[in-house]
Amino acid sequence: MNDIEAKKKKEIHLTELELLAPAKNLECGIAAIDHGADAVYIGAPRFGARAAAANSLEDIKKLCDYAHQFRAKVHVTVNTIIYENEMEDTLKMIAELDRIGVDALLLQDMGVLWDVRANQLWHRELHSSTQCDARSADKVAWLSTLGFDRVVLARELSLDEIREIHRKNPSTQLEVFVHGALCMAISGKCYMSLHENNASANRGACQQTCRKAYVVTEKETGNQLEIDHEYIMSPKDLCTIGFLDKVIGAGVRVLKIEGRARSAEYVKRVVETYNEAVNAILD
Repeated sequence: MNDIEAKKKKEIHLTELELLAPAKNLECGIAAIDHGADAVYIGAPRFGARAAAANSLEDIKKLCDYAHQFRAKVHVTVNTIIYENEMEDTLKMIAELDRIGVDALLLQDMGVLWDVRANQLWHRELHSSTQCDARSADKVAWLSTLGFDRVVLARELSLDEIREIHRKNPSTQLEVFVHGALCMAISGKCYMSLHENNASANRGACQQTCRKAYVVTEKETGNQLEIDHEYIMSPKDLCTIGFLDKVIGAGVRVLKIEGRARSAEYVKRVVETYNEAVNAILD
């Protein structure tokens, strides 16, 4: 293969990139699309990992109709653990989401996945949520065998770990968070809010206990330790804008921006910035 052919092949591969933006509501979703997002993800009426960012079926349909005019896609999160007495309502809602034209469904609960596939309730892409804690090549391969078209990797992986996962799963779409807040615990495995306030993150009710200020003391002496700041469990927001080319080079094809609790102004500014960066890399 000569240099020109190699360059053309690389360019075709890079055009598969997707810039995925958060949508707290219809307004945020439209703003994201208007400012360069290839797709948006939005909460379902129930059972999303951000219970406070739920949306009506009517608004989701409006967003789908708007997005599809510009060949953008709409992904909907139904990514909590579902109780048995909720399963019937969940499956009815998913069937309705399929009917109104949603492009992809994000799931965590394997029982929901099983029933959705067994009853043929969904006819488009299925994505495994970051709550599935996909942090190894074997886990990604397993999720693919279950029927997931795309795997959202755990947020705390390094570039080397992502690169290795891609090497062993070259045909699996990998979605990675490139900007926004990070959980202090392993993806899908934080029980701090549940323990402190009986509000489970895996039920969409995280109260962000890790974001509060804390005083650190030695257990043995009770002495207060001197630390740089009080927010010891709250990591800085992720920002990959300075090494986005390396993220893409690691095999990531879906660049996900965090922020389903953010305003439309925030979403459009971040999307605009990352869209400019992606275009610069493609150029």
